[in-house]
Amino acid sequence: MKETPLNGRMLAGGCLDGQEYNTQLLYFTCSSLGESGDRVYMISDQGGSPNVIVKDLFTGKEKVLTQNQAGTLKSYVYFDGEKNRGLGKASVCLDYVREIIYFIQDDKICRADREGRITVLNRIPEERMTAFTHVSADGKRLCVPMTDGRCLDFDPETEGAGLDRRPVYDIDGRVQEENLNSYLCVYDTETGELLFEKTVPKCWITHVQFHPINPEIIMYNHEWPSFDCGIRRIWMYDHETDSLIRVRTEGSDTLGNPRGFARRAEDWVCHEMWSDDGTQIIYHGGYAGGPAMVGRYELATKRYWEIALPDDYNAYGHFTMDHRGNLVCDGYFKYPWEVKQVRENSTDNGPDPHKKDAEYICKVIPDWEKGTLTWIPLCKHESDWLGQDAHPHPIYSHTGDRIFFNSRMERSVKVYCVSARTPQKAEEE
Repeated sequence: MKETPLNGRMLAGGCLDGQEYNTQLLYFTCSSLGESGDRVYMISDQGGSPNVIVKDLFTGKEKVLTQNQAGTLKSYVYFDGEKNRGLGKASVCLDYVREIIYFIQDDKICRADREGRITVLNRIPEERMTAFTHVSADGKRLCVPMTDGRCLDFDPETEGAGLDRRPVYDIDGRVQEENLNSYLCVYDTETGELLFEKTVPKCWITHVQFHPINPEIIMYNHEWPSFDCGIRRIWMYDHETDSLIRVRTEGSDTLGNPRGFARRAEDWVCHEMWSDDGTQIIYHGGYAGGPAMVGRYELATKRYWEIALPDDYNAYGHFTMDHRGNLVCDGYFKYPWEVKQVRENSTDNGPDPHKKDAEYICKVIPDWEKGTLTWIPLCKHESDWLGQDAHPHPIYSHTGDRIFFNSRMERSVKVYCVSARTPQKAEEE
């Protein structure tokens, strides 16, 4: 199959009255689309400060749902934001069935419906940092991860590095050395009441996801582990039993096709997500001294399937899944004959071992038992990957017929859409 150099159709972002502005999808742990698929929820700085907007994909009309005029709140990923002031860009999540968004404004936990009616639910306790939030599938609970504020106690101007001005010190290292805690704070989405707060010692939590069926179970992470990333990254909290459960363990019993690599503490794993029925967890990463891989964990049997990628699939990317088990990826893939454009990503280097220079949005069909992945490139996203907002973070529509993603090809981040149908030439070959 020959290269498909098309870019997706642009939906939002770009230039208004000669002024560049940025627009991006919500974080991929939630959908950015309403249940009908007619409306897409995004974050845009068109008015100068970031706000949540909703766009009707049929009429093209946009509505601003939040009322932020104070810039970006300091939190995970947005290290150079304002303390206790601004919109928490990482905090925005969507209850796509009821089309209610949840977000943090200054120190307030808020919700807004699709007409922009805002309700303040609660407030963030003093001296805590927040990250990506999540709402339960039944719409009744909101989980706000928090960490002792000391974890990001630094001056981004003098102690920050790179485009995102992240701390020059090891954040997880500070958490371990200073015995800092994280907190799984779960609120009632109607009353704003704090239902419970679970303290997780010596942990920096940035990602939380309710189990799709049982809201008593929350998947969470240890962000940027300073040691044992292969087994410290992914965890579950069972509120009914008040137990913390490690998801990925060391072992040599991996199914699929790990190409002989055992699961080790020294591996790197990331970007965990639930299957629709909550029976499985999908993740990706790389083996210590080996290739990248994508994995699956089955809760009932505690078995692992992992598929090692080709050695030259060494470009950073994310995997997300549709309702049928198909994956989409914004990284890793490359044609054997092509020479990739050289991009300098030193301003956005994390602890992962892969360079951020991938260019394709690919539909990826896994056969976990056979240990194979079928890669179907749909288009080039050509993002420069500089900073969190320019990560494509592709997601499927609810019907699985379209894929939405971010890209900064030039000066601003825009949102694009591409058909998820297999191109005819790929089918023929």
